[in-house]
Amino acid sequence: MQDPTSIVIAGCGKTFPDGTQALSPINLEIMGGETVVLLGPSGCGKTTLLRIIAGLEQPDDGGEVIFGGEDVTRLPIEKRNVGMVFQSYALFPNMTVSENVGYGLKVRKESSEAIALRVQEMLEMMQISDLADRRIDQLSGGQRQRVALARAIAVRPRVLLLDEPLTALDALLRDHLRMEIDTLLRRLNITAIYVTHDQAEAMALGDRIVVMSKGEISQIGTPREIYHQPKTDFVASFIGTMNALPVQNAYCRPEDVQIVENGNDADFTGQVEASFFLGDRTRLVLKGITDGDFIVEAPLRDEVEEGTKIAVKVPAEKRIVLDMQLTDKGAL
Repeated sequence: MQDPTSIVIAGCGKTFPDGTQALSPINLEIMGGETVVLLGPSGCGKTTLLRIIAGLEQPDDGGEVIFGGEDVTRLPIEKRNVGMVFQSYALFPNMTVSENVGYGLKVRKESSEAIALRVQEMLEMMQISDLADRRIDQLSGGQRQRVALARAIAVRPRVLLLDEPLTALDALLRDHLRMEIDTLLRRLNITAIYVTHDQAEAMALGDRIVVMSKGEISQIGTPREIYHQPKTDFVASFIGTMNALPVQNAYCRPEDVQIVENGNDADFTGQVEASFFLGDRTRLVLKGITDGDFIVEAPLRDEVEEGTKIAVKVPAEKRIVLDMQLTDKGAL
C-alpha cells in the first residue's frame, strides 16, 4: 500500500475574468492521510479552493498545487488521480449501480475481471451489494450517496475530495452517513478534503478545520482548538453559539456559564426571557446582561418561568479573549 499523499497549496488565489476575486492567495499544507474540512458560509471561497485542488479551476499566476512532492498545478482533473463526491451525486441515470461504480475503472481500460472484483469490493464496503443491478432512479438519497462514494474510491485515488456531500439528505440520515464517512476515511487512510458549511459535520469529521471568510483563511486548527480557542470575532461567532460578555473583548460558551444560588458569587444577573427544555439540558435566554441575548445551557430539570432573575458566573478559565490585532485583520 502506498503512503497517503500530502498536499501543499502555495499562493493559490482566484480572480475571475470580470475582475471578481473569489480567493485571496492561500497557503495550506495537508499531511498524508489527514482529513481537512474547509468550513465557512456561502461565498467564502471554500468550493473555489476545492476546485483548484481538484484541477477544475486554475489558480492565478504564481499559485501552485503539489501532491506528494509533484507539481500538479497545470494537470487537469483526469490526470491528478483524485476521487470527487459532489452534492448532486453526478451519477449516470442510464447505468446500474455496478456500472456507475466501475465507470472510472472502465475509462482507465482495466480488465473486465479486475473491474468486477473491485466493484464487488466497493459494494461490500459500502453495504450496497444488494443494489448492484438497480438503476439510479430506483435508489433513495442515502443509497445514491453510498454509490457516489463507492465510485470515487474505486479508482484508488491519491486524494478524496467531498463537496457538501450530505446537504441534500434529511437530518437523521445525514448524521448516520457522517459517522459512516468518518469510519471509512480512517479505514482507507486516504488524504481527504471535505467542504461544508455545517459546523457539526466539520467537528465530527475534521482532523483539522480551515475556517474561511471572504476568500481568506480566518483560522486553522483542530476541532477543539477552533471551538475553545477562536482567534477572531468571525470564528467566535460562526462556530457554535457564543455569548459576548460585558467585559471588553471577552466571550464565553453557553455551556460554560454557571448558575449560582448565592448572588454574592455571581458575575452577572439577568432575567429569563425564554426557556427551552432539551431533554439532557435546559436552554435559558437571559436579558439584561448584554445588549443582546445571553444564552445559558444548564442541566436543569425543573421548569424556569419567564421573568425569573438568574445569577450567573463565568469562571476565568472559561472566558475566551480574542486577539484584537487578528480580529481587526480578520485572518491569521
